[in-house]
Amino acid sequence: MSDPFAPAPEWEWERVRPPTGRGRPTLAVFKLASCDGCQLSLLDHEDALLRLADVVQIAEFAELSSASMPGPYDLVLVEGSVTTPADAARVAGIRDAARRLVAIGACATAGGIQSLRNFADEPALARRVYAHPEYLATLADSTPVSAHVRVDAEIHGCPVDGGELLEVVAATLAGRRPITRPHAVCEECKQAGHACLLVTGRAACLGPVTHAGCGALCPGVDRGCFGCFGPSESPNTSSLAAGLARRNISEKSLRRLLRTFTAAAPAFATESARHGDV
Repeated sequence: MSDPFAPAPEWEWERVRPPTGRGRPTLAVFKLASCDGCQLSLLDHEDALLRLADVVQIAEFAELSSASMPGPYDLVLVEGSVTTPADAARVAGIRDAARRLVAIGACATAGGIQSLRNFADEPALARRVYAHPEYLATLADSTPVSAHVRVDAEIHGCPVDGGELLEVVAATLAGRRPITRPHAVCEECKQAGHACLLVTGRAACLGPVTHAGCGALCPGVDRGCFGCFGPSESPNTSSLAAGLARRNISEKSLRRLLRTFTAAAPAFATESARHGDV
């Protein structure tokens, strides 16, 4: 069976048309608080990226080029969470310049690993780490892009799957609905023939409540899923937590499992709060 998230075929790029009817459609990629990993996932698809560059005008993409063009843009990809007042102001400006805005990666869709500070005394941490914390200008929480501006689509993952990212870009610019993964990691485990870690008791695993997209990488090496693609569409986190507790998983371990790369995702944040504080 062919991979529905392989880079778009040649005929797909031929369907790309500028929504404005003038010249090539424009694509911009911006970064907020993040590690750049999601942008690198796109750059890893070198041949497809070259084909993309033939049919769109890449107006802004700091990882790719120093060239910079002002908006408006037909499609904008935003990586990273909003962690400072400057981030909040910047993402508002990006939204104003974007015809379509897609948040990419765990940081942009769920606050990222930096949202762990949302559960701690951030000023106290800053005093312990920095000699002059008064110079810091941060928001109380690390939040996803959707907490500040309207988002047209989200692509999950830490990092995102480059093929899925290209699928969303191609579909958006071609004017069709993108193919996305609505299921949980468990389905990917079954497709790959992996034995269920929860059934065998080999590891605590968030696979039943985590959005698919990683190809079940961690369960494939007997390591429990820790939710880097964020909650699935209908996650029953309370049922999973109860099942893990029956297997003698401590409250602390369960809390840590839920608070990793997507700690601020509502389904994980709410469930983790039920199991005590840091």
